[in-house]
Amino acid sequence: MSLAQHIDPEELVGQLHDAHITEGGHHHLRKKMATSHLTPYGTQYASQVDVPKYRLPPNGAPSDTVYQMLRDELDLDGKPNLNLASFVGTYMEPNATQLMKENLAKNLADNDEYPAMMAIHERCISILAHLWGAQKGEKAVGSATTGSSEAIHLGGLAMKRRWQEKRQAQDKDAYKPNIIMGANAQVALEKFARYFDVEARILPVSEKSHFRLDPELVKENLDENTIGVFVILGSTYTGHYEPVEEISKILDSFQEETGIDIPIHVDAASGGFVAPFTHAGVGGPKWNFELPRVKSINVSGHKYGLVYAGVGWIVWRDQSYLPEHLVFELHYLGGTEKSFTLNFSRPGAQIIVQYYNLIHLGFKGYQEIMENCLANARLLSKSLEATKWYTCVSDIHRRSQRRGVVEGAKLAVTGEQNETSTDYVAGLPVVSFRFSDEFKKDFPHIKQESVSLLMRARQWIIPNYALPPKEDKTEILRVVVRESMSFDILDKLISDLVSVTETLIDNDEIDLSILKKQKPAGSSTAKASSAKDQVTNALKQKEKRMEDGIHRTVC
Repeated sequence: MSLAQHIDPEELVGQLHDAHITEGGHHHLRKKMATSHLTPYGTQYASQVDVPKYRLPPNGAPSDTVYQMLRDELDLDGKPNLNLASFVGTYMEPNATQLMKENLAKNLADNDEYPAMMAIHERCISILAHLWGAQKGEKAVGSATTGSSEAIHLGGLAMKRRWQEKRQAQDKDAYKPNIIMGANAQVALEKFARYFDVEARILPVSEKSHFRLDPELVKENLDENTIGVFVILGSTYTGHYEPVEEISKILDSFQEETGIDIPIHVDAASGGFVAPFTHAGVGGPKWNFELPRVKSINVSGHKYGLVYAGVGWIVWRDQSYLPEHLVFELHYLGGTEKSFTLNFSRPGAQIIVQYYNLIHLGFKGYQEIMENCLANARLLSKSLEATKWYTCVSDIHRRSQRRGVVEGAKLAVTGEQNETSTDYVAGLPVVSFRFSDEFKKDFPHIKQESVSLLMRARQWIIPNYALPPKEDKTEILRVVVRESMSFDILDKLISDLVSVTETLIDNDEIDLSILKKQKPAGSSTAKASSAKDQVTNALKQKEKRMEDGIHRTVC
């Protein structure tokens, strides 16, 4: 038996720590693994060194310090729940959030690796197709996207390719495609035309047309090169639904006269999850696959689909309307995948959470949420007009002309006399408003934009912008009422709007132009001008109006 020598582990560890281990002439490669700071605010970044911003630092930093520094900087952002400019949802239930966290690493492009997730993707497409009136005998097909912008581009590309194939089969040129949309169209629709070489026939809107696509102008702008019409189910300006069925009838008549078959793509980015669930629907007419001329529909799951940002959907009524030339077959990930998207790798967690919402809420759950949103939007609209300071450009608070006709149907559904969206003009839960003519006459010096700026000082984000071209002399403030707009929050919003307006009235010549000229938070320049110069320049510069009819919004 060999002799064993006792080893003191603490002494051994101490010797290793103190040893000068050299490799290849480099000294001190191993150092004591001691904590260099007690808290993130005990590091050099707390008072001595800036966090690296524009160049990769040569050395890293402790993870807790980086986390805390970034978290502190992000506190400067607005509060998502008070961002009333965006249609994108800012709330999900805890179980949905947990499910999303657990699946963040899953890639929707990896079909073979994540078969359960792909099955959920297929179920979502099927549910949406049925929700939008899929017809018997047709095989609906669709895909998740990163948002409605991608979905719109895919819908437009399919229309363009079908038009090209038809023209080539007739031995006609296919070099001058055009597409029709209203001037109220969200920028993604115009992007499609510009990016994919299609002439955008952007038709002016008017008060008469409710600031949406005018069917009469559609009729005047059709020709053999029109690949389709973008019809919007919920204008981002005022929330109005465009008359899908009326435009469909115009295209029916055009085909009877000319033999030219022009399809409709419905941009239901917001309305696709609102109209199917509300008692009002779209106000009576059809808008979905019940109309044969509607070939494809898109929606944003991250808007009224109630999922966090990062998911949209597009569905074609039948696979025959998705040209085979646009569909790619991929084999290198372990299986065969058919793909028609502009992106390849993309997050799969949102698809899983979308399915969670569809199953958890069901029809009744979504209906309750959308009816609540519309009820709160009506209350806000009526409260604003009650002040006599504001008038609403949106119409969802106005009584429906169809009320007598649909009353019996409503009672059959609800079984009670309570008001629902059926009693009012159909539309998105959006409140677009402006100073009343009387207010502008009494206080001509008050600028409407000042309301937006002062509300921002109270953490509310309410945009002020011009209506589309031809109507851009009118500016509107807009509030998007989402699921998280509770009755209490709404009460505070109304109180703050009244308070801000009273402040503007009481301060006879208030000038907030200096607020408008502020640089965005976090911006910096090599050489900062003096505060006095900044004030002088801000007062001298003329305020620029938004005249192109395209405003920032999230899709």
